[in-house]
Amino acid sequence: MGSLGSLNIRVDKLPKEKFVKGKDGAVYCDITFSINDDTRFGNNVSAMVKQTKEERDAKKAKEYIGNGKIFWTDGTIKLAEREEKTEDSGLPF
Repeated sequence: MGSLGSLNIRVDKLPKEKFVKGKDGAVYCDITFSINDDTRFGNNVSAMVKQTKEERDAKKAKEYIGNGKIFWTDGTIKLAEREEKTEDSGLPF
């Protein structure tokens, strides 16, 4: 385990047009977050709605929806890599 943190998200700021329905029928909203070395008001994590490439290219302002903090770390954070499914475990994920 590399780190633990917490986020406080303003659900009322989530744009409904960015919601997507998953294969399982659940509704999702992609969130991007950044972890900073500096803190502001005791927080060092910012959360925003994920932008499309077109929105980034058009320099659309980020839609911040919350903040948080890392409260424990072992000093190591690794990049996540997708693991290929090797056998059918019967689970939907």
